[in-house]
Amino acid sequence: MSKSDKYPAESGRRRFVKGVVGGAALAGVGAMGSATVNTLTTAGGVGGGATVATTIAKTGGPAPRGLPQIPLQVTDDGYIEGIWPETTTVTQEGQEIQVAQQDLGGKTYSGEWFQYCGVESQENIAPDFESDNLFRAAPGKYDWQDETYDAGERIHVDDFQNYDTWGNGIGDDGVGKPASVTWRSEDAETNLNAIVIRSPRIEEAVANSDDEWLQASTDQGFIAYLNVCTHFCCIPDYKVLEESARYDAENGTYCVCHQSVYDPFTLEEALFIARPRPDE
Repeated sequence: MSKSDKYPAESGRRRFVKGVVGGAALAGVGAMGSATVNTLTTAGGVGGGATVATTIAKTGGPAPRGLPQIPLQVTDDGYIEGIWPETTTVTQEGQEIQVAQQDLGGKTYSGEWFQYCGVESQENIAPDFESDNLFRAAPGKYDWQDETYDAGERIHVDDFQNYDTWGNGIGDDGVGKPASVTWRSEDAETNLNAIVIRSPRIEEAVANSDDEWLQASTDQGFIAYLNVCTHFCCIPDYKVLEESARYDAENGTYCVCHQSVYDPFTLEEALFIARPRPDE
């Protein structure tokens, strides 16, 4: 199938939106593949502005950039925990503001990575929101997960032991075992939706690379990302829909709304304008 068959012709509306939210330019080499920097043309503000985020790669469709990666670690008792940046105070545009920002794996990791699509208005994206940062089960996507967890239960490394053989009839078996989760959502009015995947591809990438970011942001083959499409803010799916094969996404992350496709096993850097938090 040709790309012209896969993706509809751009309407005037799509051209307008694309003009507002950005284009793409090549820049450098990133972890597990070439890094594409996508620039947005909208103006920044206090608490937002130009941000370079590490994302899972966008490989098709109209989305302007990939989905922001959530660095993670496996705790001593085996639970999967997202890493939230340290809270600090900086001066921005003449004002002192709190930001979530730290050096991690040779990069500047910031809460601004997640400030898009209205997420910036959620209390759980505020730098000082208190959370244990553990990923918690959000049922409804994967049978194995629904049989193992109730909603809100912490996900555990022991339940991913068959990650190198797991399959559900979508794409290839053994690519990676996923879990649909929420993050920093306990005691919050709105969830942060995320996907956690344990994959041999991540283990191999770490073993065959000395990249500091890969070492710092993944653990035991686990990788995670915020599951909010950067196009029109829909919720994509990893290995859920059979139709994803029509868009070469059966082993990737696919957004049914407008056929944007992402590769969760390739990381790239995206430059975009993070939207300011509304309380600033």
